[in-house]
Amino acid sequence: MIHIKDVAKQTQITVRTLRYYDQIGLLSAPSKTEGGHRLYSEEELKKLQYIHFFKRMGYKLQEIKDMLSDPDWDWSTGLKSQLSFILEEQKRLRSMELSLRELINGIAVEGGNEPLAVQKLIQLSNQHKKGLPDLKEHQLKAKDPDLWAKLPKMNGEDPDSLEWIALLGQIKRLIKDDPASSKVQNIIRRMAEKQAEQFGDADEFVNELWDIRKSPKQSENHGLYPIEKEVLDYMERAFDIYLSSVKSPSSKEEKHD
Repeated sequence: MIHIKDVAKQTQITVRTLRYYDQIGLLSAPSKTEGGHRLYSEEELKKLQYIHFFKRMGYKLQEIKDMLSDPDWDWSTGLKSQLSFILEEQKRLRSMELSLRELINGIAVEGGNEPLAVQKLIQLSNQHKKGLPDLKEHQLKAKDPDLWAKLPKMNGEDPDSLEWIALLGQIKRLIKDDPASSKVQNIIRRMAEKQAEQFGDADEFVNELWDIRKSPKQSENHGLYPIEKEVLDYMERAFDIYLSSVKSPSSKEEKHD
């Protein structure tokens, strides 16, 4: 027979937990010392291993008690049921994870304005619940699914999505600055580089996407994160300045030649 304190030391399970298991009839001590301390046999130690094995699998103590005490317990059905529960729980946790990522990224885009980020994400969520009203409203997504899949996602954890989110957040913080300023132009330059990296020469797709972005209704129908018109207009002005500066040197070289 093994003293309760020795069992606790061997199994890394507290004496308090062992006493609780005894109280609820999950693991009863078959004997006690003259001083009233619980004593366990090898059989109880083996049962204790089972208990904690099933606890790690997510079973509740009452379920474990039923499993171990019922000789007619259907192990196959019981385990399949637990597996189904765990898979559903994984889906629920994954959904929570994506929602948290959306909010974190939304706050980054909105420069720390939590209420605005929450408001926009609620708007986006409501649009998703409505479904797609008309396939014609989603011609770009249907026509170029591979390119559409490369767009940054508000709940994404991939480096591309996170960088786009950071760049947009920086633009929104600098919206009062001159779009020709070096700070703004450095951000626009990086946006142009990323656009080339991800979409290559798919100019038609990018242009159509920008047209959708500039239309609040189409942007909403496509499930895109809401961006204010003034921000889009500012980005457009900044991009025009950037493109002019990029084309300018080559034009001068042609004239020189």
